[in-house]
Amino acid sequence: MAITSANQLELLQTAEAVAREKMIDPGLVVEAMEESLARAAKSRYGAEMDIRVSIDRKTGKATFTRVRTVVEDEELENYQAEMTVEQAKQYMEAPQVGDVYVEEVPPVEMGRIAAQSAKQVILQKVREAERDRQYEEFKDRAGTIINGAVKREEFGNVIVDLGGAEAVLRRNDKIGRESYRPNDRVRAYIKEVRREVRGHQIFLSRTAPEFMAELFKMEVPEIYDGIIEVKAVARDPGSRAKIAVISYDNSIDPVGACVGMRGSRVQAVVNELQGEKIDIIPWNEDQPTFLVNALQPAEVSKVVLDEEAGKIEVVVPEEQLSLAIGRRGQNVRLASQLTNLDIDIMTEAEESARRQKEFEARTQLFMETLDLDEFFAQLLVSEGFTNLEEVAYVEIDELLVIDGVDEGTAQELQTRAREYLEAQAKAALDAARALGAEDSLIEFEGLTPQMVEALAKDDVKTLEDFATCADWELAGGWTTVDGERVKDDGVLEPFGVTLEEAQDMVMTARILLGWVDPAELEQAEEDVDGDATGEEVEA
Repeated sequence: MAITSANQLELLQTAEAVAREKMIDPGLVVEAMEESLARAAKSRYGAEMDIRVSIDRKTGKATFTRVRTVVEDEELENYQAEMTVEQAKQYMEAPQVGDVYVEEVPPVEMGRIAAQSAKQVILQKVREAERDRQYEEFKDRAGTIINGAVKREEFGNVIVDLGGAEAVLRRNDKIGRESYRPNDRVRAYIKEVRREVRGHQIFLSRTAPEFMAELFKMEVPEIYDGIIEVKAVARDPGSRAKIAVISYDNSIDPVGACVGMRGSRVQAVVNELQGEKIDIIPWNEDQPTFLVNALQPAEVSKVVLDEEAGKIEVVVPEEQLSLAIGRRGQNVRLASQLTNLDIDIMTEAEESARRQKEFEARTQLFMETLDLDEFFAQLLVSEGFTNLEEVAYVEIDELLVIDGVDEGTAQELQTRAREYLEAQAKAALDAARALGAEDSLIEFEGLTPQMVEALAKDDVKTLEDFATCADWELAGGWTTVDGERVKDDGVLEPFGVTLEEAQDMVMTARILLGWVDPAELEQAEEDVDGDATGEEVEA
């Protein structure tokens, strides 16, 4: 193909047609053509030459030029694309390093191989431009619902045509045993738009909790207008779901608004989710109250919240137990996801038996350690004392409120408790040293002798060992394995060490060892606070 004999406007017409078809900028197609023609020219004139091609955007005329750059004598490496100041004097007046000399060269005849290569370059550039366009178009649509047509199914994954782009609805993001045929319409939530080497990937989901929230937003005008807010969603896709809502207008009932006249609004969402049963729950800032709502339709007798452990105990009547737990634990599991709390459910009889067992255990503890009779030990437990530390270090006035306890008796109780605790601490310290615990760990502020003994048993014997521990290894935590929450026991968890306390202790150890610069840490915290403030201002 000879550029000189071709219809020059044909280049622009081709670029326009390709750009229209792929919905990209025609200029990008023309740039791809310029690059392909330049590559073909280099194969004719020599790969070391800097040949450039410019296509006139109006006439379609392609101009071939050779570019040479002026460089220092010692930097001259490529004689075809570079020249020294001395060499440049025959082409330019007063040349300086960095100047560029451009001369036009004759157009090239494109043979079959060169034309094929040019075609590949153009196709590649067009594909890259199309991917970039699709990524820019869809990256800001993550978190919204989109409609598409099923293109094909591959190994259980559904490829969805979104009109100008393809998305993937993976097997585990489909509801139950959903199956699709080509050209079926599908509505899904854009879960993620990811840029990858081979192009962007759009991942859809019909099982994400956010999908249900967005469906309610489409069906309930009050949610769309911000009068009602969806605070939390928990789903067992295709089976059951719970959604917590709150109204910012006292005259509007959030549950009633979401249900709609004769259930029309919620039924539209249920139909889209393949018959998934939905419990609509009023959200409440008070966690126990919210949990009582979340466990509907079961009735709750009592709620005991342990905020530090993020754990909650729920007491229900015997006849309500199966309803509260739900089939295969579904009801309590969804309530746990909705409230983000670990829930223990027990009957009134079980709770009573447990309380009695705790009462007896504490009574026995005081009888053995303080050498008390059963009646006196029961008095201490009845007044709310749960351990020796409380007896040993509480204000003496709190002991004097117990019937029959005078000041001398109270002091004797505290003396016995402190002596026992000191003996325990000494025994733990001796055991820790016998296990190899070093002074650097024993003397670390915040660790009791019993904690040091527990660490030594777990092969943490020096301050260096302690500084390498992760916070969850010390305080314990929860991980999700195959969709189930699994408990990780912490070495110091039995001593009531929280995750925040574990983080502080480990960081202090690292600072003492010189692993972390306190000034840099403080600066990093300030930067994080500054970023957070900036985000709030922007929002």
